[in-house]
Amino acid sequence: MGHGHGHGGHAGRDDRRRLGLALGVTAVVLVVGAVGAVLTGSLALLADLGHVGTDVVALGTALVASALAVRPPSRRRTFGLGRAEVLGAGLNAVLLLGVTVWVAVEAVERLAAPTAVPGGGLLLYGVVGLVGNVLALAVLQRGSGGMNVRGAALHVLGDALGSVAVLAAAVVTLTTGWAYADTVASLVIVAILLPRTVALLRETGHVLLEGAPAGIDVDDVHTTLLDVDGVAEVHDLHVWAINDRSPAVSAHLVISDAGCATADCGPHGVLDRATHLLRERFGLEHSTLQIEALEHADHERACDPPAGVVRRR
Repeated sequence: MGHGHGHGGHAGRDDRRRLGLALGVTAVVLVVGAVGAVLTGSLALLADLGHVGTDVVALGTALVASALAVRPPSRRRTFGLGRAEVLGAGLNAVLLLGVTVWVAVEAVERLAAPTAVPGGGLLLYGVVGLVGNVLALAVLQRGSGGMNVRGAALHVLGDALGSVAVLAAAVVTLTTGWAYADTVASLVIVAILLPRTVALLRETGHVLLEGAPAGIDVDDVHTTLLDVDGVAEVHDLHVWAINDRSPAVSAHLVISDAGCATADCGPHGVLDRATHLLRERFGLEHSTLQIEALEHADHERACDPPAGVVRRR
């Protein structure tokens, strides 16, 4: 059996540093926004504050998940804790979805009974929030772009958009006195964030359900392995990912000398060629390939239990 491995330690350290900086900036924005929401009674500012609050949780979760993900494998957890980043991204998406739905419900209720909001206060706290969010987002955007960091960045992006909406509501309130400006701004935030949140939930769910990574066609992988000189058959092929930066593949390769045009058609030669192709064509750095002789493959298929029958251990 052969293995190919890839590691992303440097990217992980860089992610943790950026997440820590973004967490510090966001915590300051949270304190300032809390004061502004209490003083103005603005729903848009409160919606923005709700997202900032989940941001602090999200960034903290992402930071912890990133630290856990680099822990080495153990006898109990042979893959390590690489999935912690995916779980962190999923938790962040669920939190953001909850806040978004709450803001939508509250905004609909205020459409029936609009609340007076001071435009000057909105403008002041909107500017402070936007500056802080832009700084945090700039820090995160320079990272590796992993799912964990993107989940945290989505929260910060929501806050930045929320701050823009707060500023727009403030300008409209100050210039026209329109009572619905704050509520409409809240609904705009919801409309922008909801599809992005659902997309992140789908992506994390796909990884947790062992789906094939985006951009890798399993049929192409199967065809490529079959084209390796010395390979007669490919079965038990699986392509998945521990997290969005660590795609992996496993397969059984049945080898045969018949029709082989390469000098080395033995297990080691086939394994080297197959591993190289998987790495070069698909970026599959982690591969686990089992080499089987043709007669053993026939025996293995004969020993497979019928569908629905569990073999006794």
